[in-house]
Amino acid sequence: MSLVETERAIALAARGERLDRDSALALADWDDLPALLAAAGARRDLGHGDLVSYSRKVFIPLTKLCRDVCHYCTFAHPPRKGERCFLTPEVVVDIARQGQIAGCKEALFTLGDKPELRYRAAREELDQLGFATTLDYLAAMAELVHSETGLLPHVNPGVMTEADIAALRDVSVSQGIMLETASKRLAERGGAHFGSPDKVPEVRLATIAAAGRLQVPFTSGILIGIGETRVERVEALLALRDLHDAWGHIQEIIVQNFRAKPDTRMADAPEPTLADHQWTIAVARLMFVPDMNILAQPKLCAGSLGGLVGSGISEWGGVSQVRPVDV
Repeated sequence: MSLVETERAIALAARGERLDRDSALALADWDDLPALLAAAGARRDLGHGDLVSYSRKVFIPLTKLCRDVCHYCTFAHPPRKGERCFLTPEVVVDIARQGQIAGCKEALFTLGDKPELRYRAAREELDQLGFATTLDYLAAMAELVHSETGLLPHVNPGVMTEADIAALRDVSVSQGIMLETASKRLAERGGAHFGSPDKVPEVRLATIAAAGRLQVPFTSGILIGIGETRVERVEALLALRDLHDAWGHIQEIIVQNFRAKPDTRMADAPEPTLADHQWTIAVARLMFVPDMNILAQPKLCAGSLGGLVGSGISEWGGVSQVRPVDV
């Protein structure tokens, strides 16, 4: 597309019109950040006015074992001697009660993807708990938390089948999985997702599509700075938009920035700048309907709240006063 055509498409998007696929891809070469931010802010205001929301939630890390080996992750770890693989029901309820006392409304279950397929210790502990799979245990714990505390369970269990999603729908108010990227390259040797079968884009998109068929309220998004190009970011957002067009079930899009962490293979990888994060948020805002929630977390970019709000976000995610716990 020509510069003039791209400028016109951005101006129309700011007024609430839809960016077609070619116009969205053309944004990958657009470097006028102030103009992009102004358009994104105007589109956000059409759907949300001057409100930016957050959710009061308690985080429940059901297990930190995972069969994947993402090269930037510090959440997951292998089994450790003397440590349980899973939180017990008593600990789960205790964390939830702390959240209830602190005024939380939601319990966010976080966990690794199918650790029992990789670790014997996970299989044995699930057997002791009386469950065949991690997802079976998750469903039971979500139901327990709601019955004991009234907190609303949201689950992020990774790749799921339609049957998994249906079972969890009965015990949760919403579900989620980050697409992260649509780039197959990053699953190849040397990529951030090499050795992580659950991070193959088609597999994750299939989970999101299955949730759409079941009309489950769903959260997804992208992770920037792990080796993808700007075009690949736009392609990932287009893939999510296509699924939302088909099923209307995506309730928010997260634009998360990579943070380099010690003791990971990507400890020395460069992090996205605030300007790059703002660019991606603004593009996401322009691509989705004005009332879509576009989320970025200020806690992952200190001192950035004003810049993120100015990029078109309408939500900054979960806030909790409850201290995270280790499994």
